[in-house]
Amino acid sequence: MVEVDYKVIVGLEIHVQLCTKSKMFCGCAVEFGAEPNSRVCPVCLGMPGVLPVMNKQAYEYSVLTAMALDCRIPTFTKWDRKSYYYPDLPKNYQISQYDLPLGENGFIEIPLESGKTKRIGIIRAHLEEDAGKNLHTAGSFSQVDLNRTGTPLLEIVTEPDMNSGAEVRALAVELQRMVRFLGVSEADMQKGHMRFEPNINLAITKDGVEYRTSIVEIKNLNSFRALERSVNYEERRQLDDFLETGKVMTMGSKTTRGWDDEREVSVLQREKEEAHDYRYFPEPDLVPVKLTPQWQAEIRANLCELPLKRQMRYIEQYKLSDYDAGVLTAERSTADFFEQVVEAGGEPKRVCNLLTQTGLKIANERGCGVSDLGVSAKSVGRLAAMVEAGKVGAGSSATVFEAMAETGKEPERLAEELNLIQKSDADELEAVVQQVLAENPNAVQDVTAGGKKSKKARGFLLGQVMQKTKGQANPKVVSEILAKKLA
Repeated sequence: MVEVDYKVIVGLEIHVQLCTKSKMFCGCAVEFGAEPNSRVCPVCLGMPGVLPVMNKQAYEYSVLTAMALDCRIPTFTKWDRKSYYYPDLPKNYQISQYDLPLGENGFIEIPLESGKTKRIGIIRAHLEEDAGKNLHTAGSFSQVDLNRTGTPLLEIVTEPDMNSGAEVRALAVELQRMVRFLGVSEADMQKGHMRFEPNINLAITKDGVEYRTSIVEIKNLNSFRALERSVNYEERRQLDDFLETGKVMTMGSKTTRGWDDEREVSVLQREKEEAHDYRYFPEPDLVPVKLTPQWQAEIRANLCELPLKRQMRYIEQYKLSDYDAGVLTAERSTADFFEQVVEAGGEPKRVCNLLTQTGLKIANERGCGVSDLGVSAKSVGRLAAMVEAGKVGAGSSATVFEAMAETGKEPERLAEELNLIQKSDADELEAVVQQVLAENPNAVQDVTAGGKKSKKARGFLLGQVMQKTKGQANPKVVSEILAKKLA
């Protein structure tokens, strides 16, 4: 095989369904899983003579997201008709934004495996209405569900700044966290709330000359796994194709491909349309949007500390690991609850362990957030303090937490009722330690002799004390007594 140097270049188009109650230009409810074609009206069906009306909240959600992406926010924007016909778009055009988007020239920071971050440019963010959904499961014909038609859809277009499938995945994950933190979308990909379309090509250097392969757009990916694997596959496919045929990018050579998740290959669909194919022109039935300074300030007031920045702060301020900080900032409600518990007096690492190892497990089983378990931040803070003070063992704290979520009782009372209060009386524990040492002379000899067996023997003796006290001995106190006796 000919040796060449190459770099994969990826830009990403992300479609985010906004969590408004009604559609973009009519009053139909936005509802997942409703009976097909039951959430439609003459406006979203494009009947003759109907007039659309803009959903103000959808516009505000979109501007808020553009602000979080550090975009320039124009004070004037308009609506455009994007003309094309597919069965899932019965009025033959989509209302979108073409030359005057609501946000442009921004960026987003993504975490890299090295621990550093990388800035990815945002070309634009614009608002449009979604199309319906074609169904192909009924037999030798297709069906169309138009419930989704007209749903508010925010499209975010990045610069081609990503150079691996892992980076593309990192951006998608970070953007999902961001829109959830802002409260503008549920971002549930199983429900189609986020869809990704990577644009991929290669810059190949051969004999000192750089060549570019044709750009391929992979359509409608709805999982992080499919997104990353499709980029990695396309990287290999384009390189092999170039080495075999020498084909490079030419005018109009962009294509779209679908992703076969079972075979993990991309499949050619069609040549990619260009802007002139859509015949954009200003939407005659909608007035332009003028964003006043007061309105802009009202939207900006809803900005919050973004998840990646918050994650980095937890590492710096609370000395948490990158993994723990990432788990806590996956959802805003979890991060908020964590900080409330810390403010209530809980030691950060101890609180983190309680929430990530027990709280989130219970919440997942119940299908709710940690803050919705019916356990107050002050109560969790007191439980963390009890563990820190050695009154309750770290292992027993999970039992207490579960009982708190089940009964609503306070941790002190539950620890007493469940007989989980640790014994820290040195005199009482010293007698137990002395008994264990007398019963296990071989282990004592291994400890005092040192060597490889010493650590294991010491752990064995500690375990014997815990067993005799039915787990109620304070391990820290026991360890101190053992160290003194075995010195």
